[in-house]
Amino acid sequence: MGLKVLSALDTAKTQLYHFKAIIVAGMGLFTDAYDLFCIPLILGLIGRVYYGQDEPKYQIPPGIMSATLAIALLGTAIGQLVFGRLGDRIGRRRVYGIALMIMVLSSLGCGFSICQSRECVLVSLSFFRFLLGVGIGGDYPLSATIMSEFANRRTRGAFIAAVFSMQGFGILAGSTVTMVVCAIFEHVSRSHGHGDASHTVSVDHTPKGVDIAWRLILMLGAVPAALTYYWRMMMPETARYTALVELNVLQAAKDMEKVLDVSISQIAEDDPQPLHQPSYPLFSKQFLRRHGRDLFSCAASWFLIDIVFYSSNLFQYQIYKEYLGDRKKMNAYQDAFNVAKLQAIVAICSTVPGYWFTVYFIDRIGRVKIQQMGFLFMAIVYLAIGIPYYTYWKDNTNAGFMVLYGLTFFFSNFGPNTTTFIVPAELFPARFRSTCHGISGAAGKVGAIIGSVGFLWASHNRKEDGYPKAIGMEISLVILGLVCIMGVLVTTFFTRETMGRSLEENENESENENGN
Repeated sequence: MGLKVLSALDTAKTQLYHFKAIIVAGMGLFTDAYDLFCIPLILGLIGRVYYGQDEPKYQIPPGIMSATLAIALLGTAIGQLVFGRLGDRIGRRRVYGIALMIMVLSSLGCGFSICQSRECVLVSLSFFRFLLGVGIGGDYPLSATIMSEFANRRTRGAFIAAVFSMQGFGILAGSTVTMVVCAIFEHVSRSHGHGDASHTVSVDHTPKGVDIAWRLILMLGAVPAALTYYWRMMMPETARYTALVELNVLQAAKDMEKVLDVSISQIAEDDPQPLHQPSYPLFSKQFLRRHGRDLFSCAASWFLIDIVFYSSNLFQYQIYKEYLGDRKKMNAYQDAFNVAKLQAIVAICSTVPGYWFTVYFIDRIGRVKIQQMGFLFMAIVYLAIGIPYYTYWKDNTNAGFMVLYGLTFFFSNFGPNTTTFIVPAELFPARFRSTCHGISGAAGKVGAIIGSVGFLWASHNRKEDGYPKAIGMEISLVILGLVCIMGVLVTTFFTRETMGRSLEENENESENENGN
């Protein structure tokens, strides 16, 4: 029995409301990317302020660097599990505001790491970044679920992809804000420092303002999220949750009457039948028989893509060392400005277009094909830059290398990075939807910890910058390529296509396919 209110949502025309939902749901992902990807720049500035006396100069020791990265990702994984479950237990909307509030407050907290000693700064920064991670993690399953439950059947993939594409703008904003803040601070320190700042060597190239600059950059991350808080609170609960989980069809119809601009007579049931919810609980035998394969395919592909995506994204500057000139001759602002500029160029040329290609094609060629293609091309590119890395690329870091490296970002976003966010929000029944999305995402963040921390330590082929000798860049890149090939296999053998079907059809199909 199809409920009228759900078929009204499935067939609704695209309207202003949908775009408002994209912005409101997307701001969480925007903030998420802003905070996560400006951290390499921030750690560079903190290294300048607090590690100027150590050898190697201005480098945060590797152990501390890894802990700072991993702790935010750990928070994200916990947030995904906890908020995903809560979203199914007490409703998407109620939890949504809480996740956003945590993000706003902990972004501000990151800037208020008030102390002067470096231990205290790093401990308090890590504490607030952990909390920030929890908020961000909560946002993932809720944003995806809310968007998929509001969207219509034909363009659902494009809408969820559009929410996710805000991540690209967040990465761009992180770099842009860093560049603007550094430029302004440098200008001010020059006018106060009698002429050319880089000649005031007595300051050891690290003007006093740097300690304020990095705090300001982190705190500005709270602004976009805070702006959307009001609209988040005004959003009604999704009709699918109200009707299928709370079993209150009339209320669902009332909520959607406001949203869809239709009269209630068109979407209310004529003779309301009492709805029965299937009784099997999460992780029961029956759940695993019906949805186990889907949960495995979502979690495994997300795990694999995040190993690759985070190791590449967080360590762009290691790859670009050759382009950045001698950092020891620059003051802190110029150094951070240059790294941010490179990140912004890569974001504009490859990261952002990748998201929009997905938005355009996802409801035309489907999720599975995009995911297979993305993994496959990433594998090819990683092997192409990995295998001849020391014999060729290391000494010829030319435009060709940059183009290939940029392609890995393009194909992760026009590929698995986006599809792994979409598919879990479409495959599962309404009462497990955000839980299963949270589980898949948390598997991804475990991959992200392995990828980012692992790559940081593994990519050195000799002792440098405080890191021990490890397997080196060549083998590291080849391993990333092999991870992508595993992604192709998981996608091919386990992932089901969800394009063009209503959420309820997807759910019934997985029950029939895996035996009732």
